[in-house]
Amino acid sequence: MSFKSLEDLRAACLDLPAGSDTAASAVARRQDTLTKPPGSLGRLETIAAWLGRWQARDMPKLETVKVFVFAGNHGVTAQGVSAYPSEVTVQMVANFASGGAAINQLARIAGAKLDVIPLDLDHPTGDFTQVPAMDEQAFLAAVSAGYDAVSKDLDLVCFGEMGIGNTTPAAAISAALFGGGAEKWTGRGTGVDDAGLIRKITAIEAGLKRHADSLSDPLKIAAALGGRELAAIFGATLAARRNNVPVLLDGFVCTAAAAPLARLHPTGLAHTIAAHVSAESGHRRLLEALGLPPLLDLGMRLGEGSGACLAVNIVRAALECHTRMASFAEAGVSDK
Repeated sequence: MSFKSLEDLRAACLDLPAGSDTAASAVARRQDTLTKPPGSLGRLETIAAWLGRWQARDMPKLETVKVFVFAGNHGVTAQGVSAYPSEVTVQMVANFASGGAAINQLARIAGAKLDVIPLDLDHPTGDFTQVPAMDEQAFLAAVSAGYDAVSKDLDLVCFGEMGIGNTTPAAAISAALFGGGAEKWTGRGTGVDDAGLIRKITAIEAGLKRHADSLSDPLKIAAALGGRELAAIFGATLAARRNNVPVLLDGFVCTAAAAPLARLHPTGLAHTIAAHVSAESGHRRLLEALGLPPLLDLGMRLGEGSGACLAVNIVRAALECHTRMASFAEAGVSDK
């Protein structure tokens, strides 16, 4: 889909399917017949019902799982906000292609196909301390690229990103959406020192001030303060909802990228699960603001979709228990 205007995109964000109550209820009923005390598998049981709701299947499946890693470069790196130079984005995309990154290994053991989508890496976004990161046309193009990546035949998707400097736009978007100022949301990203952290906070404060007129509109926030890979994740999250595909969100950047959908629609992220809470300081706060309890807390802060892909194994475990456990009647075990 090619979104022609912000209003065209906004209309799509306001027209979201609710998922299948019938399928979710059927999953829950089956859970109550299985050889275990009711609720004893905790979130594994609710994950199975979540899969059923968004796949609209009484018996969900995980035959086609895909990890999308969107890559983009950022003009705000001119403000010294990252410990690494921007050329690392291109170099890491090549590393993904050759199978040498963490996400390659995690996707393999999760039984997921990896799709890396670079977005105009030779042309970084604008430095948002000076100009909007993206004009409307560039923003809509990136959103559309993400939207078109997610097809109806997928059973589960993970979203991740690669983009040197992108914890800065993630913190800026979070501050713009939820308030509290730059310092509340800003962490060390790739490992900047104290001076680098101050530069990040200063850059975000400057961006919030420069684009103050846009801060009442989640879409304008995403365009003015975000990045192409964040916009693509937003589009992919929207497409997943409209295509009935459940989503595992990765870390701070991925969550911030999807967050505008939650501000546009009260259940905008109901089809998503936060795979983990990262070590980036703003992520836990952002998940709390969105009401998304994470599955894992392993101190990870890599990005790449690594936490989301790791959580696929938990979702698979939930599905195996749901589909393969015997009922009390089948096993000849006395129910209470």
